[in-house]
Amino acid sequence: MMYTDSDPIIAIATAPGYSGLGIIRLSFGGAGAGGAMQLMNALFHSQLRPRYAVYVPFFDTTGVPLDRGIGLYFPAPHSYTGEHVVELQGHGGPVILHLVLQRCLDAGCDIGLRLAQPGEFTRRAFLNDKLDLAQAEAVADLIDARTEAAARSAGYSLEGAFSRDVHRLVSAVVDLRMLVEATIDFPDEEIDFWRAADAPGKLSNICDALATVQRNAKQGALLREGVSIVLAGQPNVGKSSLLNALAGAEVAIVTPIAGTTRDKVTHTIQIEGIPLHIIDTAGLRDTQDEVERLGIAQAWSEIKRAEIVLHLLDARNKISKEDYEIAQHFPVGVPVVRIFNKIDLAGIQPNVRDSVDGATREISLSARTSIGVDLLRAELLRIVGWQTCQESLYLARERHLRALNAARVHLTTATQHATCNLHALDLFAEELRLAQEQLNTITGEFTSSDLLGAIFNRFCIGK
Repeated sequence: MMYTDSDPIIAIATAPGYSGLGIIRLSFGGAGAGGAMQLMNALFHSQLRPRYAVYVPFFDTTGVPLDRGIGLYFPAPHSYTGEHVVELQGHGGPVILHLVLQRCLDAGCDIGLRLAQPGEFTRRAFLNDKLDLAQAEAVADLIDARTEAAARSAGYSLEGAFSRDVHRLVSAVVDLRMLVEATIDFPDEEIDFWRAADAPGKLSNICDALATVQRNAKQGALLREGVSIVLAGQPNVGKSSLLNALAGAEVAIVTPIAGTTRDKVTHTIQIEGIPLHIIDTAGLRDTQDEVERLGIAQAWSEIKRAEIVLHLLDARNKISKEDYEIAQHFPVGVPVVRIFNKIDLAGIQPNVRDSVDGATREISLSARTSIGVDLLRAELLRIVGWQTCQESLYLARERHLRALNAARVHLTTATQHATCNLHALDLFAEELRLAQEQLNTITGEFTSSDLLGAIFNRFCIGK
């Protein structure tokens, strides 16, 4: 069956399960006010007053109430989707919700009412200019937020903070494009244009503003995605103890027996609101135990995917040949922190320092007593580039970061054209156009239907 963006749609908007309240949402698309009136007559035997909460029975086909609850009617365009919308708030039992849902589908059969696809209500809101694409994505981010900081930042994005910054950048690029393209047809005036309009200065200001947006977006992406951190090292160096210290709970089994950890243990903690996904792995060594070998293979697989590796060693011993061999197999370009654990047994004070060769950072701590663990937390924040005391950050996704980086590349190329050849205004103008195009993909002014499908298909049904 072919679906269109003008079909009337319906879905249960609350999560599956038993609850005191359940919500069913309808958006009438091309059926308009007539479709809404038809369904209200069938379901309520009356019309709802726009934007008023009315306590009404939800009737079945024989006129017997299925349930009683609140009916809400939002005429277009003053609704979430920009279309005529009806919401039913009844009891949250799965059986009664589905009975009311089916009654609505039967009553709306003549107008083509169908079940909504994931994210279709928010897609309608985007298509009807109630939200731009960055705001629409913030709806899903707000629902999926795992930390308070992420939820606040998603709310800030939903209010349009990210979009406003992007629109300001686009506006500045457009203004500069107008100046450049108006001058291309007058080659004798090009030098005067650069002097009078201060085009290089305007371009420099745009680049500076873009850099600020990029920094904020990267911070927001940290709040949304978090960072994957793998604990690696030989058996019995305290990897599981460090996981417990960071988590503040006994999430991994700790024994004096080497090789206790056979399978990975994953736990997510928060530092300054950033989700850090800590992965404890099997001790790395040569072994004939088949189960332990499988655990070690899994450990190396996790290390290859890690964004940060914590290499644990026993502070009582010198760095061994095996430790060096392990370190040589860490992925290139991934930050590694060398952790000297068990300082409580070695009589060493906690500290942070650069390694002798300057290739990595070293921290001495005690996972068992948690002495020095705060040094590790601070070092992790430094590695991910987190800047404290940041308020009103907006959440950003990987596609946003890619678009911002692509825009930066085009602006950098434009700067090179301006520096090397004052008469290459056509090339300068083209790079500005490409930068603007990249920025517009963030808010949806320039967006393919395939991208929209990929974005909204990840939403929950009913949103």
